[in-house]
Amino acid sequence: MTALQQDFTLVESDMPSISDKEALVEVAGCGVCHTDLSFWHDGVRTKKELPLTLGHEISGTVVEGPAHLRGKNVIIPAVLPCGDCELCNKGRSNMCQNQLMPGNDFHGGFASHIVVPHQHLCPVPDEVLKTYSLDQLAVVADAISTPYQVLEKSELEKGDLAIVIGIGGVGVYGALIAKIKGAKVLAIDINDDKLALARKHGIDATLNSAGLSAKEVKEKVRGIAKELGAPKYGWKIFEFSGTKPGQELAYSLLTFTSTLSVVGFTMDKLELRLSNLMAFDAKLIGTWGCKPELYPEVLDLIASGKLNIKDFVEVFPMSKINEVFRNTLAHKYHRRSVLKPDF
Repeated sequence: MTALQQDFTLVESDMPSISDKEALVEVAGCGVCHTDLSFWHDGVRTKKELPLTLGHEISGTVVEGPAHLRGKNVIIPAVLPCGDCELCNKGRSNMCQNQLMPGNDFHGGFASHIVVPHQHLCPVPDEVLKTYSLDQLAVVADAISTPYQVLEKSELEKGDLAIVIGIGGVGVYGALIAKIKGAKVLAIDINDDKLALARKHGIDATLNSAGLSAKEVKEKVRGIAKELGAPKYGWKIFEFSGTKPGQELAYSLLTFTSTLSVVGFTMDKLELRLSNLMAFDAKLIGTWGCKPELYPEVLDLIASGKLNIKDFVEVFPMSKINEVFRNTLAHKYHRRSVLKPDF
């Protein structure tokens, strides 16, 4: 990336050297995330000045580094904590203030190789690679691990009603994981194709909210909860759309003892009545990335066959990066796009 909203430029450089705390990873695949679009199109500032190689959702093979990792297939966590600060030691390593993020703090994964700290690299079990190619598994680095962490934080229990708003690249995994955890899952979106795909994969109910007021949506949700035999109260609401309408709708669905988890990001500001949190004895939480410690649990879900990701990933040659970014911005894809090096 050389400038805001401009085409990406292919640059060739010498193979980098590494320190004893780093690994050189040959990139297998790198997912295109809403955060990348925010950097490239919306003007969200990266930590490292441009020009910068974006991409933080990365899988690959270690070609240089410590002996125990050399030759290993790995997932690179999207958030790389220091491992030894106040927040890391309190189990909040995803919010480490010394953290490094590929494609933000340093050159990222839309490349043939990347140099990263090796401390938190997550090896990929061989049994997973019997079903999925390594490039497809790039989505574990963010699109799957981030919703996994927020579902853990939400204290979702078996039998709860999980309402997932925005069933695109990240939200669909949130819905699938909520279903695996035993929740009754309602997916809300404005795209019928995405909703149909969610139903195909076992999501209990779907609702197209296009043209409906927040009040009308809430009435329909009450009816769906009754049909599913789900609780009237304590709804677990997950906002993945990263849009102002989606976040406003999510907040409007709060009811007694609900928990609203905000995952999607937007620069837009909302006007909300925070007193609703008091009146409903509700909780509002956020999440940032995923703790590296949780990545093996995510891979276990995939290895066990409980989480099927094939229908939600589409791989493109990395040389098509400009076309893929433009199409992603225009919402032309219903699957998570992964770019695979072809140079």
